[in-house]
Amino acid sequence: QVQLVESGGGSVQAGGSLRLSCAASGRTFNIYTMGWFRQAPGKDRAFVAAITWSGTRTAYADSVKGRFTISRNNTKNTAYLQIDRLTPEDTARYYCALDYGGQIVPTEHSYDVWGQGTQVTVSS
Repeated sequence: QVQLVESGGGSVQAGGSLRLSCAASGRTFNIYTMGWFRQAPGKDRAFVAAITWSGTRTAYADSVKGRFTISRNNTKNTAYLQIDRLTPEDTARYYCALDYGGQIVPTEHSYDVWGQGTQVTVSS
């Protein structure tokens, strides 16, 4: 069984940057897509970005295109989310997730394993 642990969240001012990490441990030998989702207070969890195993395909929510960059290092079993030009609207708990299906599907129901999340708070 695979476990996911996110890190890198924090409190920052608008315009700042953060790099979130998601480390996978356990039975990580399968090929899988990694995704990031976020849940703001009072809102449903929403897709942010995803990346295939090879890293050759990525997808982003329209609201984060140009500011967020997803990447992964399979030798470290770690995925990353670089977040630039943060705005207060980015305040949310960010979750990484793993999809054994291997494709990019921007819905949470496709993902098989979830982390506990890391909080990002942006002040104006």
